[in-house]
Amino acid sequence: MEKSQKGIVLAKRATITDLAEAAGVSVATVDRVLNGRAKVREETARRVLEAAREIGFHAAGLIGHRLMAGQPELTIGYVLHKESQAFYQAFRDEAIHQAEVASGRRVRALVDFAPSQAPTDFVDRMEAMADRVDAVAATSVTDLEVTDCVERIQAQGVPCFALLNDFAQGVRRSYVGLNNMKIGRIAAHMTTTAARRPGKLAVFVGGYRWHGHDLRETGFRSYAREYAPGFQVLDTLVNLETRQLTYEATLDLLERHPTLTGIYCAGGGMEGCIAALREKRAPGEVALVVNEVTPESRQALVDRYIALVIATPLPRLCADLIDLSAQALKDGSGTLPGQHFLRPDLYLPESL
Repeated sequence: MEKSQKGIVLAKRATITDLAEAAGVSVATVDRVLNGRAKVREETARRVLEAAREIGFHAAGLIGHRLMAGQPELTIGYVLHKESQAFYQAFRDEAIHQAEVASGRRVRALVDFAPSQAPTDFVDRMEAMADRVDAVAATSVTDLEVTDCVERIQAQGVPCFALLNDFAQGVRRSYVGLNNMKIGRIAAHMTTTAARRPGKLAVFVGGYRWHGHDLRETGFRSYAREYAPGFQVLDTLVNLETRQLTYEATLDLLERHPTLTGIYCAGGGMEGCIAALREKRAPGEVALVVNEVTPESRQALVDRYIALVIATPLPRLCADLIDLSAQALKDGSGTLPGQHFLRPDLYLPESL
């Protein structure tokens, strides 16, 4: 630390020597990275950049610029929905972060949000995005209008990726997300294992425009048939992914089915289910499984109202999407559509 003439304590400015020590390299290597006087391995240059950012080195921006100069550019346009929800805000932030730290290329992530879950809103945002980016990725509903939109976008040479929900099957470049059939089976395994007694099970889906929810429901029911014959899966409830509707429907379930022992929220709206259980049941009396870690689901895990949270690994999804987009642009339109499944992150109360 240093003192000014007025006696105010000032932070000492980090030097090249400080940076070399923090990065574990020589001063000469740092000089080469800063001035571009000789070739430095990308791995080493990145280590210097990370150290520069950590210690607040004044020329961190210059190092980043030199590191990215001459590397291929890639712009990915994301079209998400539910802008006000914590999960999709985290999704946006992770997409931007993974673009900033991507290795071997200069990547930009442009993120927009559809104002509703209507197919036309997704179509409008995706088509607007396609004119500005190299690849489009969206969390759209499954609908013929969306499929036609994807076909038009890809005809322009812009690969399109389905995220979380597999829409435009056979047309889009690839689906990137969880294996939703397996997710449903995991949810059924946990609800029947954590239930204190055999009884009735309830499943909420957001709506039948979400193909992923259909698959989760199918997986849930198939597991219950095979491995939990003592449990009865009730008719599936559509909650439109809304908190209030899920809250009211859960209260009704608890009143009409005293032997209800498990609930799976296959999509959004879990906050309403959590609120209803807090009012009417003791922790763990009903085994609840939900998707994605949010402030509400995290607290419900801590309080033992949730038995399991099945979460999408957003850092891996966004990083893999960058690689898949670059590969799609390299391959052109000759590659058949595919699926890229991610391993889910599973959170128990004791995981936190």
